[in-house]
Amino acid sequence: MSFVDWFRGVVLLAMAPKSKANGNCSCSKEFAEGYMLLSHEDAHFFDLFAVLFSQNLGNRRFVDCHAEGAVEESFRHRFLIFVSVVLQKLLMRFAKPLAFFGSCFEILINLLVLNGGFFRILINLLTGHLVIPERDAPNYLSCIGNLDARVKLDAIKREDCRYYASIAMMAAKASYENAAYLKGLITNQWKMEFVAFYDCWNEFQGKATTQLLVLLDKHEEHDTYVVAFRGTEPFDADAWCTDLDISWYGIPGIGKIHGGFMKALGLQKNVGWPKEIEWDENVRPLAYYVVRDILRKGLSKNPNAKFILTGHSLGGALAILYPTIMFLHDDKLLIERLEGIYTFGQPRVGDEAYTMFMRQKLRENSIKYCRFVYCNDIVPRLPYDDKDLLFKHFGVCLFFNRRYELRVLDEEPNKNYFSPWCVIPMMLNAVLELIRSFTIAYINGPNYREGWFLFGFRLFGLIIPGVSAHGPQDYINSTLLGSIEKHFKED
Repeated sequence: MSFVDWFRGVVLLAMAPKSKANGNCSCSKEFAEGYMLLSHEDAHFFDLFAVLFSQNLGNRRFVDCHAEGAVEESFRHRFLIFVSVVLQKLLMRFAKPLAFFGSCFEILINLLVLNGGFFRILINLLTGHLVIPERDAPNYLSCIGNLDARVKLDAIKREDCRYYASIAMMAAKASYENAAYLKGLITNQWKMEFVAFYDCWNEFQGKATTQLLVLLDKHEEHDTYVVAFRGTEPFDADAWCTDLDISWYGIPGIGKIHGGFMKALGLQKNVGWPKEIEWDENVRPLAYYVVRDILRKGLSKNPNAKFILTGHSLGGALAILYPTIMFLHDDKLLIERLEGIYTFGQPRVGDEAYTMFMRQKLRENSIKYCRFVYCNDIVPRLPYDDKDLLFKHFGVCLFFNRRYELRVLDEEPNKNYFSPWCVIPMMLNAVLELIRSFTIAYINGPNYREGWFLFGFRLFGLIIPGVSAHGPQDYINSTLLGSIEKHFKED
């Protein structure tokens, strides 16, 4: 047998239908009217490459697909599936080294910050006053927190129409930190009530992947619960896999929704989104149900209390997906008390049918939804809004350019990011943002000073424009420097 014949036989064998009896995708999905699920654990070398040559996705071991048109998927869609699964496999392969590097890097940053810089470390070491960072300590900051260490809320007063947008972004940034830090920040700095901080379970990944913060802002007019979902941490492979998983479920009457985000919010295998679940010591906390129970209890005791939802990056996707399940369950108490949803750098969550459903529900219940997008931020432009992936944004887009000037749009410019015509303008903008790091404190005051760590992050933005624009610094500046008063007053 020649090598060509052998290779042809191997390829044909790889393209042949595979049994899914032992696959991770074989659980019941009766709650969905259609689905396309990817399992990177079941993707082997030849089967993975075969997806590029076979139009029938249902024949692939790592794809569980039940959807109209699944037999004739376009090559571009199959290529995106290939890329999604390959990246997930790589992330899982290097998850431990990535986490170890991230932990060491984070500890090094905290070591420098807590000791006042490199030279102070040497002095403190020689004098016996060296401060050793502890990950769960009240003074320990995450990588995201060290990008922007601002914690004060005194720049915005409650009577200001920007108040909720500002506190939403600050809470979204704070959600990246540990519980001890948050208790001190919320109680001592913000003068609010720390309610809860949870590491919530993801049944599909078999571990806790979703962190959320709940705090209570008390006021004589009405109390406000703030629910903030943590976004993607830079060195967390599980969170990146959630983002990269382009699986979807079709929920009857709602539309197709990003599978990775649903799993992170608390989707349960086989049963989907039951209205009620029984809690006992063996049941892991699931994000949607944990928040729902906290809010039901708090809102029932206080008839004047309301709540807002917020999140940055992945957290923004969970913040807008949360009311979707509320509407699915027709949870009248929560629907009536939801005052607003504020997301920052949020990716797309569902298809056009989903966006139409959410527009109608938000309008019927007079719920404010503000989607903040800063300049060339890459994340709001993913997953693609095209004929292959069909993901869509909805609601008001508050778009800010490099000078934090506001434009109210239906969709951010360059909506799919990778347009070749936008490469040069994005590179130029990244250079100007780097230059702005040296001038913004002189122009706008010391509250906007940027540190060396953020400067390094902006340098990385020269290599991949749009990545550094995703950091919290520019979103906080947008709520403080952006001319958003007119929009909120009109609203």
